[in-house]
Amino acid sequence: MSDTRIAIASEILSAEIDPLGAELWSLRDAQGRDLMTDADPRWWTGHAPLLFPFVGRSRGDAYRLDGREYPMPQHGFARRRDFALVDRDAGRALFRLEADSDSRAIYPFDFRLDMGFAVEGATLRMTATVSNRGEADMPFSFGYHPAFAWPLPYGGAAADHRITFERPEPAPIRKVGDEPGLIARDSVPSPVEGDTLVPTHAMFEGDALIWDDLASRSLTWGAPGHPHLRIDFPDTPWLGLWQKPGAHYLCVEPWAGMADLVGFDGDVWDKPGIMALLPGDSRSFRMDVTLVGDGAGV
Repeated sequence: MSDTRIAIASEILSAEIDPLGAELWSLRDAQGRDLMTDADPRWWTGHAPLLFPFVGRSRGDAYRLDGREYPMPQHGFARRRDFALVDRDAGRALFRLEADSDSRAIYPFDFRLDMGFAVEGATLRMTATVSNRGEADMPFSFGYHPAFAWPLPYGGAAADHRITFERPEPAPIRKVGDEPGLIARDSVPSPVEGDTLVPTHAMFEGDALIWDDLASRSLTWGAPGHPHLRIDFPDTPWLGLWQKPGAHYLCVEPWAGMADLVGFDGDVWDKPGIMALLPGDSRSFRMDVTLVGDGAGV
């Protein structure tokens, strides 16, 4: 955590962002009620790390590129780097991370990662833009990792909270396999009934639930009959749900990419979900969080 967090607000929502990792640190309604994790150190002190240049764990905490091996921490290095604040007003802030000698030692590409936050009415919009400023094709993935309050502060019991997907989700899902943090090669039946998942702490005893054949690009989180969150992620085709069992949060993680599969030892270009960014090109990934119901003043 840095010493100074950046605050932005609308008439309905307020947010704080930590320049360390450009991490969304808090999201509150007009009454000051927290919509995100309490960051209880018994479970997890994170809030909403950005996952770049790779999502998830690389086998052996390293990846291979053109015959050379490079170290890479789980979820990449962006979450541990200081972003520069390049633009700000009352309702928005833009942060930037650029390649330097430290990043090139483990990721030999001239990238730029711009991370924008904007609050308008009852919506927080987050937009990450990855740019390739070098002369070689750049392999990368990107993901969001925000931890939302479970339960939300609107009176619904934790056991009544549910994920309601935009569409039915009958496809099998993935789970973490027998190598820590790596994805099992075999899928398992979907825990979603129709379009609804009622999560339990026990679901996460084996780590995250991972959708790699996701029909939806939007979902809601909350208890029926109470204000809830609508989460839109139009640019990310995978989704992870995660918590430390017993904690007071649920991470809703839209991903473009995922961890290595168990036993994977190939080149990074063969890793599932890796995208190629051509020299001079950029690609953006949006995530919107909207407060729906009485808490939004509607």
